[in-house]
Amino acid sequence: MIEFGPEHEEFRRTVRGVIEREINPFVDEWEERGQFPAHQVFRALGRAGLLGIEYDPAYGGQGADHSYKVIFGEELGRIPCGGVAMATSVQTDMATPSLAEFGTAGLKKKYLEPAIAGEMVCSIAVTEPDAGSDVAGLRTSAVRDREEWVINGSKTYITNGVQADWICLLARTSNEGGYRGMSQIIVPTKTPGFQVGRKLKKLGNWSSDTAELSFVDLRVPVSNTIGEIGHGFQQQMNQFESERMIASYMAVGSLDGALERTADYLRQRRAFGAPLLANQHLQFRLAELNADVEVMRQFNYACAAARLRGENITRLSSIAKLKAGRLVREVADACIQFHGGIGYMEEMWTSRFFRDTRLTSIGGGADEVMLRILARMDGYGVDE
Repeated sequence: MIEFGPEHEEFRRTVRGVIEREINPFVDEWEERGQFPAHQVFRALGRAGLLGIEYDPAYGGQGADHSYKVIFGEELGRIPCGGVAMATSVQTDMATPSLAEFGTAGLKKKYLEPAIAGEMVCSIAVTEPDAGSDVAGLRTSAVRDREEWVINGSKTYITNGVQADWICLLARTSNEGGYRGMSQIIVPTKTPGFQVGRKLKKLGNWSSDTAELSFVDLRVPVSNTIGEIGHGFQQQMNQFESERMIASYMAVGSLDGALERTADYLRQRRAFGAPLLANQHLQFRLAELNADVEVMRQFNYACAAARLRGENITRLSSIAKLKAGRLVREVADACIQFHGGIGYMEEMWTSRFFRDTRLTSIGGGADEVMLRILARMDGYGVDE
């Protein structure tokens, strides 16, 4: 199990302080606008050393161990909207892990270093209109023409897609079918042939821009390939593990904040001559939900400890992601219920929390995908 010491608590205070100064006061404005200023916010986070916590100091990272990423995720989750937290986690745990692990020194210098500094916004492009959870079905192609890739295809539901300076693109680089013949390629968004089709409107996470992207005869150097050509699928699976863990860490932070705010409301709101929290049913239900959050937290810590030991965490990260998605749905519903009519109003934080957290069971691998992974790993599959 991870042991947190004074250095971790100091780091938590640092992260919380930056978020309270640079993000929280502006959340309502960004939600109303439908987009937060990613370059401005990421530069502030970069100055504080928060965008490359585990990455090599040679490229501006902090070189810290994964226990600090756990704290960072929990504090991101406490931001009073899901959009900024999600967009930030794309920068730190979805678009850059493969580059940090498998990229050449030249690619890291050109793309990872400015991403860690917050000078470049990046994104990950895997999902396609006809290939979401079924990554093996993606069709976007990169055909080699001497020392260039010629890329054609489209991607959708791409977080940071409108503001990104570069994309970590998963594309087919050979005619092999299924999971074979894919590569991860860095695509600068100013490259001719790249286009943002449209900015998508969503149920929640309004301040995070989500886009459809198209690639038409777009050319980038073959040297922009991350890692080995043809190993993109395997590298993306590793990147998905980082995505699922940061989602689970953020879920715990958001759940802590939601239960705290709900308890405060129930202490202040009076009905039938007493605070609502005097109702034993509400006390017991909050205690039960808080216990579930604590179980989730400790499971996250166990998963993080396994990662620190260098173990394969595919099963653990899948469990964490599955349970986090279901728990935030349960807590979000309870928070609205306990606030009554005002909880259903758009002006109340509960409405935003309910909308934003619903994505946890979909993004980064839907619940059904997590269950499919677990069923296979736990020996519940059958021969077809």
